[in-house]
Amino acid sequence: MKPIPGDVPEAVRRHLASGATDLRQGEAYTRRLARSHYENFLVAGWFVPRSLRQPFYNLYAYCRIADDLGDEAHGDAALKLLDWWEEELEAAYAGRPGHPVFVALQETNARFGIPIEPYSDLLSAFRQDQVKKRYGDRIDLLDYCRRSANPVGRLVLYLGDAHDPETLRMSDATCTALQLANFWQDVVRDYAIGRVYLPACDMARHGVTEADLAGRRSTPAFAALLREECAWASELFDEGAPLSSVVDRRLRLPLELFTAAGREVLEAIGRQGYDVLTSRPVVCKSRKASLLLDHWWRGLWSR
Repeated sequence: MKPIPGDVPEAVRRHLASGATDLRQGEAYTRRLARSHYENFLVAGWFVPRSLRQPFYNLYAYCRIADDLGDEAHGDAALKLLDWWEEELEAAYAGRPGHPVFVALQETNARFGIPIEPYSDLLSAFRQDQVKKRYGDRIDLLDYCRRSANPVGRLVLYLGDAHDPETLRMSDATCTALQLANFWQDVVRDYAIGRVYLPACDMARHGVTEADLAGRRSTPAFAALLREECAWASELFDEGAPLSSVVDRRLRLPLELFTAAGREVLEAIGRQGYDVLTSRPVVCKSRKASLLLDHWWRGLWSR
């Protein structure tokens, strides 16, 4: 494993210690990392058959660390760390894995025929976050989502051998919708770190300014803007919805859970009148539990 460049934030350092000499150690590392987080990607993994669970953990670990390198460090420090991670990625594809994640992923990539592009596309997006803070229009934002969100769905499809043009199209729609739902939920959080994902042309058309975001002024114009952006995300969820009916049934429930979780976020935004500036919309614990219970029951029924 190559030396880690520069000063590393403590939140990132925990991911970067030591190497793994064999597959067993690498898989133990990714399994431990995945089980320490409780996000949609991992929760959906509970509904993946046991035979696919470890590959799921391996993919999650790569995405988790890449995301942390971009978010926990900043500017030049983050760019150096992302370059380091890509060097580790390229070394793994050259047959020289160093970091435990890549020791684990080497077998997964070979088994499922996963190319390097989805992994490197994610890093491209995380680098962009360090230098690009505003998006002029939806085309501009969709290009970012193509690299920041869509690769995750594509990686999952490889586990189910379901990566034909039609399934990829539907997966991309779903992943972009999930990304947009997250953006609309976190307008305040993103603005606090200098990022605005609301397309500038949409803001101008509705008469919403960055001063409104800075002052957390939830005007009727802002509510109309958010209603429109949520409708856009909802349309993308609709476009991707048939995916769960055409993929291998082993992936059906996790994919449905991804979509259900994203739609719940949009509904939470709508319930508070599209005002995400004065309070962050959340999906309550009881609703999350209901979703999990519903998908757990359906998983038992399908088996």
